[in-house]
Amino acid sequence: MKYYAGLDVSVKETSICIVDQTGKICREVKVTSHPDDLIAVLKDPAWNMERIGLEAGPLSQWLFEGLARAGLPVICIETRHTKAFLKAQPNKSDRNDARGIAQMMRVHLYRAVHVKTLTSQKRRALLTARKLLQDKAIAIENDLRGLLRNFGLKVGVVGSAKFEARIRELVEGTLDLVEIVEPLLDARRNLREHFATLHRKLLMIARDDEVC
Repeated sequence: MKYYAGLDVSVKETSICIVDQTGKICREVKVTSHPDDLIAVLKDPAWNMERIGLEAGPLSQWLFEGLARAGLPVICIETRHTKAFLKAQPNKSDRNDARGIAQMMRVHLYRAVHVKTLTSQKRRALLTARKLLQDKAIAIENDLRGLLRNFGLKVGVVGSAKFEARIRELVEGTLDLVEIVEPLLDARRNLREHFATLHRKLLMIARDDEVC
């Protein structure tokens, strides 16, 4: 007998529905949304799993990686197609969604999506964090330009390396402005230093990558 499972994932808990090849519901349970807890249910020798489906979402890559590594036949399925199918359910609930996904897996009515490798996910996180630090530093620089312009102090064209010295030059002798810009310069300096750390890490990855 072949079995199929549908997982309806939320941040805290995941509803699991297991059906057999005739569509009969064999087990329904709700567990913590963690690969180990899902594996504990799905690796039960009582179930000869043919396909396990979970909808693409914020936790899907992490859960997919854990289940696939455990040797389970997990498939990540396209969100819009899944929602269109589940609209036919009489009552919207996590339990019913898990049932619907299980039946989709049984009748092969789904669209699989590509799931990035763990390495790709980490590199994407690095790029995102690097860009975030850069954007915040630039935002502070632009705000400092605007703030000082109100007092007739123009920063002008200056590179990031000489930016702090230029700001100090403009506010020199104006104690109240010095007290205002110092915390901003300190925050900018920290952002730039952390950005440089992540940028160096990115350059090292690029140098070791054959395609790059």
